[in-house]
Amino acid sequence: MLTQVLRTLMRTTDVIVAGFLSPAAVAAVGLADVYARLPARIGSGVGDGAIALSSQDTGRGAVGNRNEAVTQALLIGVLASVPFIVFGLFFNEWAIAVLGAEIDVVQSGALYLVIILLSSPARHTVLIAARAIQGTGDTRSPMIVRSGANAVNIVGTVVLAFGIGPLPELSVIGIAVATTSANYLEAMAFLVFIYSHWSQIEYVHPTDPIIGKQLILIGLPRTAEGLTELIAEFPFNAILLVFGTEVNAAYHIGRRMYQQIAAPLSRGYGIATNIIVGQGLGEGNPTEAYWDGSIIAMLGVITVGGLGFVLFGIAEQFVLLFTHDPMTVAYATGFARAYALSTVLIALYVVIAGALRGGSETRVPFLAKLSGTFIFLLGTTYLFGLRLGYGVVAAYAGIVADYAWRNVVLCFYYATGDWRERGTTMMTDRAGADDEHASTPDD
Repeated sequence: MLTQVLRTLMRTTDVIVAGFLSPAAVAAVGLADVYARLPARIGSGVGDGAIALSSQDTGRGAVGNRNEAVTQALLIGVLASVPFIVFGLFFNEWAIAVLGAEIDVVQSGALYLVIILLSSPARHTVLIAARAIQGTGDTRSPMIVRSGANAVNIVGTVVLAFGIGPLPELSVIGIAVATTSANYLEAMAFLVFIYSHWSQIEYVHPTDPIIGKQLILIGLPRTAEGLTELIAEFPFNAILLVFGTEVNAAYHIGRRMYQQIAAPLSRGYGIATNIIVGQGLGEGNPTEAYWDGSIIAMLGVITVGGLGFVLFGIAEQFVLLFTHDPMTVAYATGFARAYALSTVLIALYVVIAGALRGGSETRVPFLAKLSGTFIFLLGTTYLFGLRLGYGVVAAYAGIVADYAWRNVVLCFYYATGDWRERGTTMMTDRAGADDEHASTPDD
């Protein structure tokens, strides 16, 4: 959870620092960040494949398969980063200009974007390595590495953007340089850790195409899931802008409360469930894995739901930290309370999705998010908000309806689907490729 809090705080710091620089700086960072989040979606997809195989093979003692899965995942991540580097080098100005930005925003945003996308190999490496290590049951080491890098990033952003001490004032470029430097520092730390004697994982020469195929089969739906959320932001923001600029700003402020306070705890539960369920399946205990996932889901609902109750009460006070414009405060409080009411649903969704991913099932969470986002979030907001005239209230309802639908899909499949058999079958398919260490337990 600490890692997630610091990562979210890092992004919040970037926005705050850009706000001190100029409105154009905020716009530049915000628009460039739309593209900068794309590598994270790819890295998370491959990383989910890595954590699924790592946890399952750890559970069944298949050390050789686990080592090959992690090695292949890291190589896939590096190769998948090349298109982003090319895009950043040759299409950075076009990418910002096509969004309708003014010339000063295009210039700053283009420089920011190219610097950020140059760190795509490091970003992929971090996401994949962290998840792979977590899959072995070691969640402490990734926390230390990632928390340290995020702290360096936060300090570097402030120092380089404002030119504190002997360093020059780099403005928006300083924010990008701090992020890219921290990403490469973090990636090198993970690669060295895996090579060291502290890690249960070892690098190997990859030879098994079955493992690579499974990484892609698990990773592609997860990548598509992340892209779905990113793509949906464009029409949703466009609808909110019809209601007014204050409404659009209010949405981002209101969502920030959940992202900074409640989301890290939900994601922590989701990762833990992924690991525990994966290892349970690897140990040959599918029923126990099912009930472990169910218990963690109940724990998430109780704790995150309780936090949501608190957030509902302090919504207006939180919003006032960002703005004092009366209209924006009113709408932002509404969005914050909509997310506060949804915390129970979000926690349940994240945990059950984590359990399914532990069983190598990433297709159903993708379909749940795809249908929930486009039918309920966008559909409810457009139909009831614009066409039927209910206004912003429809957007509040759409947020809750989106997560409610996702849970209907996931919980039904979790209780009745064949996700445990899918994970077991995939383990059997790659069992023949394991080396002589396959049945040797980790020391």
